[in-house]
Amino acid sequence: MIFASHIFIFGFLPLFLATYYLAPARARSALILLASYGFYGWWRVDYLGLVIAISLVSYVAAAAAARAASPRARKCAVTTGVVLILGALGYFKYATFVVGLTSDLGVALGGPGFAIDAIILPIGISFLSFQAISYIIDVARKDAPPARNLIDYLAFVSLFPQLIAGPVLRYKDLADQFVQRTHSMEKFGLGVRRFVEGLAMKLLIADTVAPLADRAFALTDPTMAEAWLGTLAYSIQLLFDFAGYSSMAIGLGLMVGFTFTENFNAPYTSTSITEFWRRWHISLSAWLRDYLYVPLGGNRGGAIATYRNLLLTMVLGGLWHGANVTFILWGALHGAALAVEKLLGVRAGQSRLPFGISWVTTMVIVMIGWVLFRAPTLADALAMYRGMLGLNDVALSSSFLYATQSVELLALCIGGTLATLGPRLKAMSVTPPQRGLTTTACLMIASTLVLSARLNSPFLYFQF
Repeated sequence: MIFASHIFIFGFLPLFLATYYLAPARARSALILLASYGFYGWWRVDYLGLVIAISLVSYVAAAAAARAASPRARKCAVTTGVVLILGALGYFKYATFVVGLTSDLGVALGGPGFAIDAIILPIGISFLSFQAISYIIDVARKDAPPARNLIDYLAFVSLFPQLIAGPVLRYKDLADQFVQRTHSMEKFGLGVRRFVEGLAMKLLIADTVAPLADRAFALTDPTMAEAWLGTLAYSIQLLFDFAGYSSMAIGLGLMVGFTFTENFNAPYTSTSITEFWRRWHISLSAWLRDYLYVPLGGNRGGAIATYRNLLLTMVLGGLWHGANVTFILWGALHGAALAVEKLLGVRAGQSRLPFGISWVTTMVIVMIGWVLFRAPTLADALAMYRGMLGLNDVALSSSFLYATQSVELLALCIGGTLATLGPRLKAMSVTPPQRGLTTTACLMIASTLVLSARLNSPFLYFQF
């Protein structure tokens, strides 16, 4: 089940909300847990056991760390829990990749090749694993108290608004909200508005420009115009798809009284890669900083160690997104850019270059990175880079022009305007409540019509 579906919007969600508000306060965590398991099990009931297993491992490991009588016992509890969770993540996400590399190496050395059966990747396992690991570490560090009961913790880990594609939540940020949270018409209305805005971002912008990006990345020898247009289309698609999902998740949380952290803050207005990572996928950036970069040493070991830690953190962040050399190179690109900016003393929002130059430079680096992020193989990425350099001609081909629809270009222009100028336009306007209600209603109607006309509307980040 996905948010952008009739069964969720007009079936699951109304039924859940009605039951939630009719239930007594003491039963609401259990209700959230059952609804979340039903939401995940709609995809595959057999993989629901993996969600429960990871949840229980982290709960037990954190409890053991909290009760540990010595630092050694605490470390043992943390290590055991983290290794078990990473083991499950590694098997489902990286086993095929590792076996393939090993087989290729064996063939190169003159031995026989081998393979394993395809492993179905559980949706949301990366986000689930990160949240479970952060809980164990936070409790062990005494940065957060252990969950007051098992039901609350299981409900947190499986919380359906963010279970599939984030944001990456931490129990310490929601612990008090599980004990007591506020419900009001104003908060519920804001939640509805955020959900509808996210749905419109996904359906009206991301899904509309997706065919344009798909066509460009499917070309074997794209021209310069085709390569850059396709990369731009994918950049807009990815932003509005993922930020739209995050907005829907935040809106759903507000409907039941939870306040989640924001996950995007106009990332395409950044004037440095450092600033970009403070605006893009904020919850993941904070997780990588607190649980990878800082434990690796952060900036405490001198300049060379700092650059190494930045590069290693981003490479691991790239690998987290998928078992492919393209993701590793994407992470390395961003890690190298962060290291260079650190060397030059660049701070977020404080570029030494004029705004136009620093913004264009940043966006070019980001778009070059998105090619690696989108391309199925390194060979496909190199083909796009050749096109971007103009090695396959310059103009759009007649076949590409014929296949491109005007609505795709319109959505691309609207998406680009909102991504770069939207925050400024919003800051200059004051929207009366009734106009906000009208806008929400219009977006909901338009999204419903588009949803009814399309057969499939998957989220990009489900694969991560």
